[in-house]
Amino acid sequence: MKESVVHFLNHIRWNHAIEHGTIHVLSRMMPYVSMAGRSNSRGFYIYGNVPEETLRQAVQEAINRIQGGEHQLAIHPNCGTNMISSAVLAAGGTMLATASTKRRGLTEEIPAGVLGALMGVVLGQVVGLRLQAKLTTSASFTHARITEIQRKQVGKRIFHWIGIAYDEHPRLPGG
Repeated sequence: MKESVVHFLNHIRWNHAIEHGTIHVLSRMMPYVSMAGRSNSRGFYIYGNVPEETLRQAVQEAINRIQGGEHQLAIHPNCGTNMISSAVLAAGGTMLATASTKRRGLTEEIPAGVLGALMGVVLGQVVGLRLQAKLTTSASFTHARITEIQRKQVGKRIFHWIGIAYDEHPRLPGG
């Protein structure tokens, strides 16, 4: 049971790393296209208007580069992990800062709250990057391969499903 949970979580972390790597590569290839991603244990989604062949090339490049040692591609500054970290620390910073100014009036509470929130947002970016590196992504995968890419459109929204598999026992050439 424990081994299957670890296997499941590793796949999410590996797919999250490939998703980030793909967005890094796509951002270089298509700098003015807005995009986002979301990962699970079977692959990931890319939200945005990206040609399928361009997406396939970007995913494969991300896999190759991460497996080749470019582990920094697994970390992305706009990851939801950073956003959540910043939000939690901003809320905490605001509460701590305003609690220290109680009974002094709004003219002291408001600036203290803003300063506490700002400190939380800045600290949240650092914490978010660390959480990505240690918890929510992992670049330690090998033998990743694309199993499918499906483009879908709902109204004006375009998204792509990218299925990823990991060969536990990779086939040798000629075998």
